[in-house]
Amino acid sequence: MARHAKRRTPGPLRTPMLTRGGKAVTAALGMAFCLTAAPAVHAAEGARGAAATGDLPTRAPDAPWSSRDAAAYWTPERMAAAAPAAGATGSASASASAAKPSAAAAQLPATARHFDGIPTVGVLFSVDGDARAHHCTASVVHSPHRNLILTAGHCNPGDRAAFVPQYRSGAQTQPYGVWAIDESFAYPDRGTTGDKSDLDFAFATVEPDADGRALEDVTGGNVLAPTPGYTNDVTVIGYPNVRNDPEDRAVRCAARTSRLTGTSQLRMECGGFYGGTSGSPWLAGYDERTGTGRIIGLIGGLNGGGPKGPNSDRVSYSPFFGAKILSLYARASKA
Repeated sequence: MARHAKRRTPGPLRTPMLTRGGKAVTAALGMAFCLTAAPAVHAAEGARGAAATGDLPTRAPDAPWSSRDAAAYWTPERMAAAAPAAGATGSASASASAAKPSAAAAQLPATARHFDGIPTVGVLFSVDGDARAHHCTASVVHSPHRNLILTAGHCNPGDRAAFVPQYRSGAQTQPYGVWAIDESFAYPDRGTTGDKSDLDFAFATVEPDADGRALEDVTGGNVLAPTPGYTNDVTVIGYPNVRNDPEDRAVRCAARTSRLTGTSQLRMECGGFYGGTSGSPWLAGYDERTGTGRIIGLIGGLNGGGPKGPNSDRVSYSPFFGAKILSLYARASKA
């Protein structure tokens, strides 16, 4: 889905939003969550159903947006209302699971499985004219101020946005709260085509919760790390949107990466990463006990993170993490 893009300025952006190996990461990023309006295969695919426009927050345009505000707005009822009723939409994943195995099944890549999620990965909700359900995935990144998340560059959350770690569909209380996004950092020339897609990543800071706690103190965090090469064993975790996955739960898959032919990006094969999973972290050295790892990639890049056409959920792409993302991280981590 194409989303409204924010104002652009030269160089890495840092804009207020009123309206996701080794030692500590050494650089920080500066991206603006003002992601491109180009349609993306994996990510900002429209959230089905919208909350009533008449009950949007009634606050001045320059009023502060806090985590208390975000939690008050994104109630369980509003989250549920933003998604279609059960059975209202078709699902590729549902039909696939009901189909009988075919002779060609052995030739298909692995399929991500549902699980309860982890605290360091969650979803983005936005409040922008017609409040929509979660549309992208984001992850907590270790930073000096312990308030940083990472997602794909094209995942524009809107004027007022929230990050919900380990999102639980239909829960009366989210296990790790609802956090207001404050500032976002991205390269203004990012995109989902050509060389611009190499910059399809973004950082954002989040406000403390109502008790004054920093996000990472509550959820823990993953360490941002340069991509070590094109061949890596990773665990990929994301949240397909309800349109594609009626279970509305986290999915994960262990996969081996390779080079995307003709580019400097990565690819991995695993089915089930439908729209909504843009921004899903690619975790190397994933620790089941702590639920953390080193983020060496994310679903994003060319075409928004995957091939076009049928069965696009089976292959996902990632920008190569090098000097550009580390520089952006350095900017964002100072906020």
